[in-house]
Amino acid sequence: MMLRSAFIAAVGALTCGFASALETFERNLIFQPPDNYTDPRVLYPRTVQLDDGRLLGTWENYSPEPPLVWFPIYESLDGGLTWEEVGQVHDQVNNWGLRYQPFLYELREDFAGFPAGTVLLAGNSIPTDLSETQIDLYASQDKGRTWEFLSHVARGGRAIPNNEETPVWEPFILIFEDDLILYYADQRSAEHGQEISHQTTKDLKDWSAVVTDVSYPTYTDRPGMPFVTQLANGDYMYTFEWGGAPIIPTYAFPIYYRIAKDPRKFADAPDMYINSTNGGVFPINSPNVVWSPVGGCNGTIVVSSNSAPLFINRRGGDPSAWVAYDSPEAGAYTRNLRIMEEDPDYLLIMGAGVLPPSTTNKVTVSMLKLTELLGLKQA
Repeated sequence: MMLRSAFIAAVGALTCGFASALETFERNLIFQPPDNYTDPRVLYPRTVQLDDGRLLGTWENYSPEPPLVWFPIYESLDGGLTWEEVGQVHDQVNNWGLRYQPFLYELREDFAGFPAGTVLLAGNSIPTDLSETQIDLYASQDKGRTWEFLSHVARGGRAIPNNEETPVWEPFILIFEDDLILYYADQRSAEHGQEISHQTTKDLKDWSAVVTDVSYPTYTDRPGMPFVTQLANGDYMYTFEWGGAPIIPTYAFPIYYRIAKDPRKFADAPDMYINSTNGGVFPINSPNVVWSPVGGCNGTIVVSSNSAPLFINRRGGDPSAWVAYDSPEAGAYTRNLRIMEEDPDYLLIMGAGVLPPSTTNKVTVSMLKLTELLGLKQA
């Protein structure tokens, strides 16, 4: 409940006359890849806001090899307006590089011997020939400047997103009670083209057995790309894409979600899907989800997909209450959303372009106000 408490405190500050230093802006350029970067140049951005207010960002870098690819760490000290590189996360153990799907997370309390303020990065270490996948965990105790390897989490086969291959993909981190949970897409089952799994750890070194969160009886169905946020009532919302879902007659990846009190037990929760009431739009693939206390007693759930619109729910995830709104940040593969903790009326959106082929991808960021997007009066 720590994150929820921080948001509630921020709303209290707003109603007491707090003047936020944040600004709205559209598509500020963070990183323009050099011409020698390979297709798609950059992809898959992720951010984290640290307890002291600074923002860190990272993404997939498609730099020419050698040297082995790495995850860049960029920092913003002015609410996302400007960014500079402050670190790099390099593969320290596999000699493969850190290639795909980084995820950033800050410890807000001491955990497993690491102090509050430690930044974790989970990412997919993959050799240049894409022959293996390995989700690894790294830590930084100096706000992203330097990094140390902590543990291997999950290992899979070739980094090819086809059925009958066996890779692991797309890590997401969450702490609940005394467990750190790492969710990921998992193609290692012989009975399923892809499932979503999680493992837990109490010491950041040793990991539990694999737990299946989402799996369907049709082999060609491919649930993946898990993302989690906590709602106003303390429940957790778990979004994912479902390749082959029955709500669309052709094979596609509409966004589904589940809601549970315990984020280790999404397997027991029913499926729901997003279909906007204004136009009947199904958002397709690469979901991100965040929650803000702005917008009423249930707050506001914001979901992003591959396209430009944002999908908003102000009824605690009621499947009949999704509304699509235009976004200033262009559609992109797995755009990252971030509610700003100092003023949760502000939503940061980072994009890094589209899946290949693409020779124009770059990393950009936009900031908007939810009250303006929703047409609400600010308290």
